[in-house]
Amino acid sequence: MPPVPTVDTDSTTPPTRTPPLDAVCVGETMAMVTPTPGGRLDAESTFVLRAGGAESNVAMFLAALGHRAGWASRVGADPLGELVVGQVRAAGVETSLVEVDPTRPTAVYLKDPGPDGTKVYYYRSGSAAAGMDPGYAARVDAVPATVLHLSGVTPALSESCRALVQRLMSSRPAGRRLVSFDVNHRPQLWPDRGTAATELLRLAQAADVVFVGLDEAARLWDVKEPEDVRALVDRPGTLVVKNGSVEALAFTADGVTVEPARPVEVVEPVGAGDAFAAGWLSGALRGLDPAARLRLGHLVAGAALGSVSDFAELPAVATICAALGITLDDWHRPAGRAA
Repeated sequence: MPPVPTVDTDSTTPPTRTPPLDAVCVGETMAMVTPTPGGRLDAESTFVLRAGGAESNVAMFLAALGHRAGWASRVGADPLGELVVGQVRAAGVETSLVEVDPTRPTAVYLKDPGPDGTKVYYYRSGSAAAGMDPGYAARVDAVPATVLHLSGVTPALSESCRALVQRLMSSRPAGRRLVSFDVNHRPQLWPDRGTAATELLRLAQAADVVFVGLDEAARLWDVKEPEDVRALVDRPGTLVVKNGSVEALAFTADGVTVEPARPVEVVEPVGAGDAFAAGWLSGALRGLDPAARLRLGHLVAGAALGSVSDFAELPAVATICAALGITLDDWHRPAGRAA
């Protein structure tokens, strides 16, 4: 595996020779431990070790969909960091923006599937990615990208990470046209709901495209209907509200588009939201209409739901086009027009 840059003391040295990207996704990726299907977090089960992180999930699915996607973060100088970077790179993602921190570890999380859902246990305090700060934005901004994708996980990691996200959202360098933000509320990472509600709403209002689940919006902001979410998150040009296995709605200046969810067999739900965001962004980069973007989101999320890991193999392009109701010419339309 090619070497990963060691973190610089001033964290501002830009990367070199990184080509323009369709999307750059910034955030922590951990080593994920998950039982094989039917297992639990116990001594009798067998486990798989994979890379797992919201933003790298999006980058990996975008790469699988044919886009030039990059992932930016930090990992520790340890075998888990090598595993994480290697797996993300093997999925076709540009990883030259990733730095190695020689003093902080790569974070780990464990999944425990059960009859009432999957519990997740994080071991990420003081991780390499938590040490990212506003200075790291210079590395990200140095690479032209049509989309910058962020999530609400990163600002919960540390004060410096929160400042980094704010800096990335406020700096709009040439070559980047759209800021995408997945609310991705993780209650375990925030000191209290009030802080999370305030900070995540402020960040959502600063984005161009926002993804949020109706359940997490209800938990955060005491809203009940998708229209209530739009009344609150009213600044972004596009707000996508996901209502679980029922439907997804896209609110834009032209109105509301609704697409029913696809029926799928759920093996593991964690990561499906990232897959949906990648599908929608792929549709936007291809200039597909709002309904097709939502259908592609559902399709990619369905693939993730059928896998024990956060990433999953996608159907053939012809199958995807048939499901979306588009032609192969539509699919192969040059990317880079997200709006």
